[in-house]
Amino acid sequence: MKTSRRSFLKKSAAAMAAASVLSPSLFASGNAAKVVSIQLYSVREDMKKDPLGTLKKIAAMGYKNVEHANYVNRKFYGYTAKEFLKVLNDLGLKMLSGHTVLGKNHWDVKKKDFTDAWKYTIEDAATMGQKFVVSPWLDHSLLKSLDTLLGFMEVFNKCGELCRKSGMKFGYHNHDFEFSMKLGGQDVFDIIMKNTDADKVVIQLDIGNMYIAGAKAVDILNKYPARFDTIHVKDMIKKSDDKGYESTILGKGLIDPRKVTDLSREKGGTWLFVIEQEAYQDMTPVDCVKEDLKIMKSWGY
Repeated sequence: MKTSRRSFLKKSAAAMAAASVLSPSLFASGNAAKVVSIQLYSVREDMKKDPLGTLKKIAAMGYKNVEHANYVNRKFYGYTAKEFLKVLNDLGLKMLSGHTVLGKNHWDVKKKDFTDAWKYTIEDAATMGQKFVVSPWLDHSLLKSLDTLLGFMEVFNKCGELCRKSGMKFGYHNHDFEFSMKLGGQDVFDIIMKNTDADKVVIQLDIGNMYIAGAKAVDILNKYPARFDTIHVKDMIKKSDDKGYESTILGKGLIDPRKVTDLSREKGGTWLFVIEQEAYQDMTPVDCVKEDLKIMKSWGY
């Protein structure tokens, strides 16, 4: 997800096995699983108006998995965790991942522990059967200095430990600033990668957001292998006013997303591929994500 979600994000039963071992058969002989999901932010207005009706359309297209982008007051799109789990189960859908911002307000410095609000977030994610709890934003107050960011990377690692107790992994999802901003002479993205433990923190690489900053997913996958259990599959085009970029139908843009998804399976350890499209070029969001799924299936996903 990209920075247009900034304002949206601000408002916005434990698994039996460890998240690192979903099913050994899925990864045998180097034949990693290919699980396709949809980030529901792609159909955000539809979800706002009619979440149940929109989910029915998503299921009818052939999607089997969704990733949420709305968790407010312990509710997903207005449903409690147990209610939303039933809604998804009834439609044959699973929610393997979800986006909820881990902010500095979720860590009690004096107690050296997470706040109840964040513990409830983890509890509800586990109830939903999630494998990943993904934070899709870094408050810029945490980027004022290298020491400040390094301190919060320790919170990331501790969140990884917390999630692991419920059979999940903690993840961070990039925007563009991680590749364009430097602290101590290093890209913020490199700082995150070097100061989070691979067994505790997964990076959900958004291959479109990074393109805005001039970074290429293939370079990152080669530089940091086996850190990307999940990625956001996206393609980008120049905006009509030629000022910046926006997402588009997969394969219609500048990224060559199939090359990235194939390499992410080979080098990144990726098994969960989350489709996200945030701009639609005169198509409806529902029609776009339907086409995106068809295209990924044609690639063998």
